[in-house]
Amino acid sequence: MILHPGILALIGGSSVVLLMTAFAVVHGITIVRKWDFSSSSAEQISLERKTYLVSTIMNYVLGFQVVAALLFVSTVDDIHIQFVGAMCATGSLNANPVGWYALCTKIVLLFLSGVWIALNHMDGRAEDFPLVRPKYILLILLFPLLALDLSLLVRYFAGLSPDIITSCCGSLFSESGDRVASGLASLPVFPTMVTFYGGIFLFFLVSVLCLYSGSGLLRYAMSALSLGVLFVSIAAIVSFLSVYFYELPTHHCPFDILQAGYRFVGYPIYIGLFGGTFFGILPGCFHGLKGIATLKTTIDRSERAWVHLSMGFMLGFVLVSSYPVVTGEFTLFR
Repeated sequence: MILHPGILALIGGSSVVLLMTAFAVVHGITIVRKWDFSSSSAEQISLERKTYLVSTIMNYVLGFQVVAALLFVSTVDDIHIQFVGAMCATGSLNANPVGWYALCTKIVLLFLSGVWIALNHMDGRAEDFPLVRPKYILLILLFPLLALDLSLLVRYFAGLSPDIITSCCGSLFSESGDRVASGLASLPVFPTMVTFYGGIFLFFLVSVLCLYSGSGLLRYAMSALSLGVLFVSIAAIVSFLSVYFYELPTHHCPFDILQAGYRFVGYPIYIGLFGGTFFGILPGCFHGLKGIATLKTTIDRSERAWVHLSMGFMLGFVLVSSYPVVTGEFTLFR
């Protein structure tokens, strides 16, 4: 294992997260089984105290998962200099393929942790705590995923050695390859561009309509579009957006833009994309809970904030990622 501050922070932090979540799950099982808000028994009062304590702890614990996703990407990019043949995070991840699974797990946890925090926030705003059982059931289901996350991190970083000779983005994101990454790199530019900007336009159209309409269908559409835009945007980054930053028609790496040579522009791009996607899925996730009388006003108010945040993050993503496409001298259409 390479001793790097980011690696130690990720493994140490994830270990603490798993231990604290195990503590929360033990109490959560009892809360799910015995919670009865209408009761004034000593047991119920004890459960209410426990749920407040556990919820506060888990807010910070799962909040770490949001930071950990960014730290993981930053760390694997930073350690690429340790490996022969690596020029960016792609080389670090290829040095031990378990890293790709760890990255995917981090992304899933990023969204699920955020949803739990939002669920806990909504529950705390209602006088009768109507979401206690759902949020603890979700927490119990998150525990195996957190255990998998720690396991993958340990396996990935323990399997790294400076003696490893690895391949990098030039081979993985080559247009002539037969992998998924090569397929994305070889996507035809104009149709991909039309799909990308068309999807973005549709996303903003539905988002604006959500601000002026209470339609549940629009909220579900916004959630679906947010996820769709995420996948289309990743394809667009590999296909043409990153190429405009590199000004090299054959360079399709989605990680090099995280480096100093490109002014770390990848960070605002990915933060904007994932932030916009996360806040975009929340209206659809929570619309069904408006049937709970004590939550309706809170959800209505929060929905507007989520839509505005989603649009803000997504606008930032589009502006930053499209800047060289619009203003640069380089073009893929000559």
